[in-house]
Amino acid sequence: MKRQEQRVENTWRLEDLYENEVLFSQDAEKLDTWMEQFAELQGTLQDGAEALEKALNLYEEMNQLFEKLYVYANQRNHEDTANAKYQKMSGETQIMAAKMNQVTSWLEPEILMLDEGTLKNEVDQVPELKKYDWFLKQIIRKKAHILDPEKEELLAKAGELAQTPSNVFAMFNNADITFPEITDEEGEKKKLTVGTYISYMESRDRTLRKHAFKALYGEYRQYSNTLSAAYYGNAKQADFFAKEHRYANAMEEALDSNSIPVEVYQNLIATMKKRLPVMYRYVALRKKLLGLEELHMYDVYVPMVETPEKKYSFEEAKEIVKQALAPLGEDYQALLQEGFDNRWIDIYENEGKRTGAYSWGAYGTHPYVLLNYHGSLNDVFTLAHEMGHALHSWHSDHSQTYLYAGYKIFVAEVASTCNEALLISDLLKRSSDPVERKYLINYFLDQFKGTMYRQTMFAEFEMLTHDIVSKGGVLTADQLCELYLTLNKKYFGEEMISDPEIAYEWARIPHFYTPFYVYQYATGFAAAIAISSKILKGEEGIVEKYKQFLSGGSSMDPIDLLKLCDVDMSAAQPIEEALDVFEKYLNELEKVYKTCKDDND
Repeated sequence: MKRQEQRVENTWRLEDLYENEVLFSQDAEKLDTWMEQFAELQGTLQDGAEALEKALNLYEEMNQLFEKLYVYANQRNHEDTANAKYQKMSGETQIMAAKMNQVTSWLEPEILMLDEGTLKNEVDQVPELKKYDWFLKQIIRKKAHILDPEKEELLAKAGELAQTPSNVFAMFNNADITFPEITDEEGEKKKLTVGTYISYMESRDRTLRKHAFKALYGEYRQYSNTLSAAYYGNAKQADFFAKEHRYANAMEEALDSNSIPVEVYQNLIATMKKRLPVMYRYVALRKKLLGLEELHMYDVYVPMVETPEKKYSFEEAKEIVKQALAPLGEDYQALLQEGFDNRWIDIYENEGKRTGAYSWGAYGTHPYVLLNYHGSLNDVFTLAHEMGHALHSWHSDHSQTYLYAGYKIFVAEVASTCNEALLISDLLKRSSDPVERKYLINYFLDQFKGTMYRQTMFAEFEMLTHDIVSKGGVLTADQLCELYLTLNKKYFGEEMISDPEIAYEWARIPHFYTPFYVYQYATGFAAAIAISSKILKGEEGIVEKYKQFLSGGSSMDPIDLLKLCDVDMSAAQPIEEALDVFEKYLNELEKVYKTCKDDND
């Protein structure tokens, strides 16, 4: 189906951002004018509170307008990535982004040149500056890491060069790498791409899985020296910028951007390693349920149990999700319905449409959700997940000013995963179909495995490799493969055959080019499970506390936002509690297996 063949009611209403492209162009011209005006304000902040207020007001307005332009252009591009008009529009906003970074690079260094006592008095005494109090405190908090304006401008320009390793990897992974044809168990030839690989890994055809696995990693192996150079270059640039900004290493800088203590990262890894025996039980059960003498890495993603054939219309999916989220209250359900009724969602696939799913939007209008809905149970979970993001954004946008509305990545997956946890609990409670029930438990166990264990393994790999670079070491393909294979064996245990090809998995992970990002999937998942467990238990006041969290944006540090729900991610408890839930579902599936085995005996 081509984009123009989509029914309007199944598409998102981007007219709520810009009614037409004339208005978009007018705002682009306005932003250009504002950037020129902002550049002229450099050197004026020492003139007093009025000058500071003027600069901060323009900074906020400028960023808000840029966000609106950027979101609109890119979402138009995502509707049909082959559309040359919107490719151009999206590219132009990328140029805007680079210009914005350069034009605003003087602001933080100049604020830090102001006397702290004088600045505090101005904020206390001038009502118009009150709303910038937290923003200014966050800058002052990083004072030891911000350089003088000339150096910051130079580093901002060098930042474009620093993207080279990431750009090289993206171009290689998305455009250049090709894979040989493979065959399934019937001998039929299949095309292998980065996109089809995941679907093959979930196939019941083990021959297809094995061939896809070996062919994919065989290609990455051929280019492992090139890809190790890209990985090493990215780690080097991260180390350079961290140390230039007076951090001990890249991890410290990455975590400090969200005010996250390094101990949170280290605690995650330590706690997960302590609970690896639970993962080993999961691996052993997977081997038994699949009826395999040997469990290989190409057996990790296929469902352990029979997949229900049932398909869900989008109307059914909306009702299922809305029903499952009833514990969050009628007001939350009403917001869901508003999104369903008013075209927040782009529902179905079309030629050229961006794959996957996401929630996005611009301050001042409602959030948007992109789907590629096909009617599977997994698609129902995706709807719940993305609407969790969307309603998190809605609550933050309606409670905070622009500068504080955007929530940090550390908490970004909490609302989405909380929705999924509530959904699976409701589905299990209502399910009378033993096949569906086993599938649901399998689905959630695989979510845990993929998010808590796998992302923590990635996080440990990053920690070890960046530490080598920070200490002046060099990363080679052989060294990266050896490290990765050792970790894979440790996390999956002896029941898993860690095939030699898996040593090259590091070479295909895009998130490694945003250092120290992936750990947040695991911490966010743990926090979400802790909160959803409290909601399902009916803990007094938890729904109100959760909505406070949803409304917090970035007006507090992420660790403190989660403490509103009595979840402390600086401690091991939330991670332990999440793994207790994993173990509870594992126990149930183990009992099902034992019962079936006993009946067969």
